[in-house]
Amino acid sequence: MRKFLILSLFVMCVGLFASSSNAQGPLGTILKRMDDHNKSLQTLKAKVTMVKTNVQLNVSDTNVGTTQYITKIAGKGKMYVRIDWTQPVQEQMAVIGDSYELYRPRLGQVIYGKVEQSKGSPAVGGALAFMNMSKDQLKANYDVIYIGEEGISGGTKTWHLQLTPKTQTSYKLAELWVDGNGMPLQAKITEQNNDTTTVLLSGLEKNTKIDTKVFSLSYPSSVKKIKA
Repeated sequence: MRKFLILSLFVMCVGLFASSSNAQGPLGTILKRMDDHNKSLQTLKAKVTMVKTNVQLNVSDTNVGTTQYITKIAGKGKMYVRIDWTQPVQEQMAVIGDSYELYRPRLGQVIYGKVEQSKGSPAVGGALAFMNMSKDQLKANYDVIYIGEEGISGGTKTWHLQLTPKTQTSYKLAELWVDGNGMPLQAKITEQNNDTTTVLLSGLEKNTKIDTKVFSLSYPSSVKKIKA
């Protein structure tokens, strides 16, 4: 469940920095560009690569798939997110507003519930808090630092930002790599135990038509439904 919610947070984080857009220097310019990009973004399709690393065991797990996203503005007040993992296993998740469904074909089960209620879970609390943070809350709860210009996979030049929570959360650090248009292309979350989750978006398709029907998952009626 956590990997889906971290990705959802990443897909939507582009609009979280508007309250700091009057900052001075390079950081102010970057945040302003992110704010402008957020206002123009209505839909997004992208390829997704997620790498989760256990530093104690020195092992990494990689998931590959796709995501589709409709902003609240384009979705008439509701946020729509769909994530389809294809490697190493097939799993799908859809978020509509505050409700989500997670379909695991290999287990024959669907987990469903409310995103807000999932905040009580230690495993997902930090990511969800970040995902749902308002502009004022972000400014109050994070120290944002501009690290510098860096290239990411594929050779794209980006601005590297570091976000440090001002109060204790389930993770101790978040990082973003933002392109010249103000679009976050990569995010990394470092847990308290130094484990990391890195998400890379590629093959972006912005503001194309997405039918809201794609956010209704299809699965056999025989699957076991589990309320989270």
